[in-house]
Amino acid sequence: MDFPILETERLSFIQITQEYVNEIFSIFSNDDVIQYYGMSPFTEKDQAVKMIESFQTRFENLQGMRWGIVEKKSNQLIGTIGLNNLVLHAKRTEIGYDLLPTYWRNGYMAEAIKAIMSYCFENLELYRIGAIIFPENIASSSLVEKLGFKKEGLLRGYLVQNNHSRDLNVFSIIKPEWEK
Repeated sequence: MDFPILETERLSFIQITQEYVNEIFSIFSNDDVIQYYGMSPFTEKDQAVKMIESFQTRFENLQGMRWGIVEKKSNQLIGTIGLNNLVLHAKRTEIGYDLLPTYWRNGYMAEAIKAIMSYCFENLELYRIGAIIFPENIASSSLVEKLGFKKEGLLRGYLVQNNHSRDLNVFSIIKPEWEK
């Protein structure tokens, strides 16, 4: 399977290769981006190199996909969006995303999520897309609900960040809801 390159009116979704190591480092070393990501901010470029390698490995093993979000106007990589826990035979995945704060509140992430949802339901023929979101991340919770995701419940002690066990909310959308 070739890596799918997608686009919308304002955005391109590209495969993240090592040529983007500086941009990936910039995104994942930003405290505001990482606050609800479930990991500590990057402190070394090698961490970005390893992350890009993991994106490639997960894609090759058909366990996930991660696109770089490029703003067409500036031709800058401004964030990433991807599929985690992709299980093709079970027709499900979880979506995850991040965006540099400079680009927040411009509708970019809604545009990106809609494009990836279309790809999942139409091309991959998935039935369910989940989203795992920190309860404190009101902006992200509101965004996915606006896009048709339903809150299913609380995953207690689901993730450890900075040696603290954290609860996460789980949301999902299934294909019949998306088709409406």
